[in-house]
Amino acid sequence: MAARCEISGKGVMTGHKISITRSNVSRRANRTWKPNLKKIRVMDENGSVKTMKICVKELRNLKKSKKYSRVF
Repeated sequence: MAARCEISGKGVMTGHKISITRSNVSRRANRTWKPNLKKIRVMDENGSVKTMKICVKELRNLKKSKKYSRVF
């Protein structure tokens, strides 16, 4: 599976790592920023349990919301 949040859709971002001096434009290295994903089990209103990969920011929002009754 891809590194993507199932709720927000947040995924891997790419860009450049720039050197500290920033004097030379050519000193740029490719790098990736990965989301902080956790694999959790949630129970919805129907009582069915399913496993989801979600980012930690959405996990905090999920615990406050009433969409899922229990987060394991």
